[in-house]
Amino acid sequence: MGEPFYITTAISYPNGKPHIGHAYEAIAADAIARFQRQAGRDVRFQTGTDEHGLKMVQTARDRGMPVADLASEMSSHFRRMCDTLNISYDRFIRTTDADHYRASQAIWQAMEASGDLYLDRYEGWYSVRDEAFYDEKELVVGEGGEKLSPQGTPVTWTAEETWFFRLSKYQQPLLDLYSANPDFIRPEARRNEIMRFVEGGLSDLSVSRTSFDWGVPVPGSPGHVMYVWVDALTNYLTGAGYPEADMHHWPADLHLIGKDIVRFHTVYWPAFLLSAQLPLPQSVFGHGFVLHRGEKMSKSVGNVVDPADLASAFGVDALRYFLLREVSFGQDGSYSAEAIVTRVNAELANAFGNLAQRTLSFIAKNLGTLPDTGRAEDADGVLIEEVVVAVAGLNQTFSDLMLSQGIEAWMRGVFACNQYIDAQAPWTLRKTDPDRMNAVLRTLVRAIRILAIAILPVVPAGAGAILDQLGVPEDERDHAAIDDDGWYARRVASGAPLPPPTPAFPRLELPAETA
Repeated sequence: MGEPFYITTAISYPNGKPHIGHAYEAIAADAIARFQRQAGRDVRFQTGTDEHGLKMVQTARDRGMPVADLASEMSSHFRRMCDTLNISYDRFIRTTDADHYRASQAIWQAMEASGDLYLDRYEGWYSVRDEAFYDEKELVVGEGGEKLSPQGTPVTWTAEETWFFRLSKYQQPLLDLYSANPDFIRPEARRNEIMRFVEGGLSDLSVSRTSFDWGVPVPGSPGHVMYVWVDALTNYLTGAGYPEADMHHWPADLHLIGKDIVRFHTVYWPAFLLSAQLPLPQSVFGHGFVLHRGEKMSKSVGNVVDPADLASAFGVDALRYFLLREVSFGQDGSYSAEAIVTRVNAELANAFGNLAQRTLSFIAKNLGTLPDTGRAEDADGVLIEEVVVAVAGLNQTFSDLMLSQGIEAWMRGVFACNQYIDAQAPWTLRKTDPDRMNAVLRTLVRAIRILAIAILPVVPAGAGAILDQLGVPEDERDHAAIDDDGWYARRVASGAPLPPPTPAFPRLELPAETA
């Protein structure tokens, strides 16, 4: 097994169905996980649902059903979204899982053993929607004069007995962590925001509730359940096997989350882990929002779209490609039906899909099998070098979590292939110089294989279909296989026919009713 790589998404709060933001995060994490598997890493990829808290209790009450039934019903929507979008998770965790209860209570007891938990009375502002407590200084004033959280959500004054975590004790250790590990919080804008927040002073954090019982019971404290963020954040440990001593995949290499919950993951979470004397994750990356035609999605505006509907309208690979190509990772991005069709047709369908289709169709029609020999020229080696350089660019930028730039680098290899095939014109060589035609086709097949392997993490179904048509074995689709052409010699020696290919990336049409 290779070196461990543990990647997680935030676990989704299932008081409503999935939206495009959930899909974007899952797709991005999946592309990173697939890329790391290709690099030979022993990947563990976890996603799931965060099912406790007051919002779930209130939603279940409004629907007249037991909260456990609501949790199961809504969690299934998120699992279905992941399966629809071809998300290669290793575990879909639910915070109602029995092993998660054990892990949450174990970290609680570890923090208690460090002297960082004490019982007191909480009075302050609480946002049910955010499941978060806020200081008076953090609140903003709404248009009607009402107090709102920094996220613009309603807050209520809450007073109850709770357990507190000594977050103030960890102010300097956290600042030291950020200073010593600049990549702990990414991108840099998020890091700067968190450093300013922590430098402003940390108050102790209320970490239990007595006003409802839907949560993980606090050990040895009847009537108290854990504040949802203690429970929710611990899911990452649960997935690594905590509290067992041998946690092969811990610490996590990457927590991939939305920018609106960076504080919980980069202030509360490392403080909990420091208190429990557990290793800290390597990096937390706060991605941006995906907007609809530049506007934040809202049920009241009526622009919320089910990602399953988008996948059905445009195809899973097309949706995956668009989101990762269009949105600069870490920044906000926007989508529309027109933008999806334009981007996917120009690059995925016309540039790469058509390159593969016309090359393989030409071979199937005129040769029947992959060409064996042919008269090579300098242009052949130049093309392969250009493709290898383009793929190296993708690998480097994907390693740095620059996903859009990685696909852009890959496209340079695709464009080089299209320039090559137009310049070499194998359809003309078929009549004038068949020996040279064979070399051109062989060069194109080699280039297409390399490009298909490289883009597999982004469009696994379509790129996989091209590799299937070429006869590239599944165990020869990683980074190490790119420089090895042994598959080609084996395929030629087998004499296996090359059947007419099926288009892997068909052109899209704009739906009659655009999303």
